[in-house]
Amino acid sequence: MTGVGRRLERALATIFDADLPPSQGRSRAIGPLPTWLEDVGLRLAWPIAIVNLVGTAFGFWYYRFQLAETPLLAWPLVPDSPLATLFIALSLIAWRLDFRANWLHVLAFFGCLKLGFWTPFVQLFVNGPGGIATWLYVFLITSHLAMVFEAFVIHRYAQFTLPAIGVATAWYGLNDLVDYVWPILGGPHHTTLRAEYVDGVVDHTVFAHDLAAGAAVVLTLAAIVLALGTHRAQA
Repeated sequence: MTGVGRRLERALATIFDADLPPSQGRSRAIGPLPTWLEDVGLRLAWPIAIVNLVGTAFGFWYYRFQLAETPLLAWPLVPDSPLATLFIALSLIAWRLDFRANWLHVLAFFGCLKLGFWTPFVQLFVNGPGGIATWLYVFLITSHLAMVFEAFVIHRYAQFTLPAIGVATAWYGLNDLVDYVWPILGGPHHTTLRAEYVDGVVDHTVFAHDLAAGAAVVLTLAAIVLALGTHRAQA
């Protein structure tokens, strides 16, 4: 597979020529992707950024009904996945334009890692396939898992500084707080869960709410640990 992957990367290099940042030694926990796959992702930075911008637009459309019922000031707290795809799109663009934005890169890492795992978990083990079109159910799972792969190329071009990790921790910690614990501005503001509907009314006291909340917090903590591990590896 490595040989095939490397040939694919070299073929792409004839179309998407770019100076790639070196692949440095690190543990598999921090950089689990094979180097050739990281190189493919980096060579396709512009197309991937465009796809993520399209995904961001689709995501805001997907959240249109929930946003319509949310106070304007709380809008940034609701569409977590669209913001994550926006972060990674802007992160890739910033790298290709040689713009220093470590805070943006680490926000993209947190967002892609957290939402890339959280959404498939919720769809598979909390919501289930009921009440949603099959194509959309499959799309939500596969597209979000792809975000995890995007997260693990960021360490190649970004510095995971402690201030940047602090910004990402504060933002995603705040999201967990207002989504599940402290419902400010008409909250909770987490993604509407189909499993929370009881007789047509949203019930935040059901076990599905606790499962979604627990997964979100665990993934935020996992992102912090991996980000700190990357910071240490880069030191």
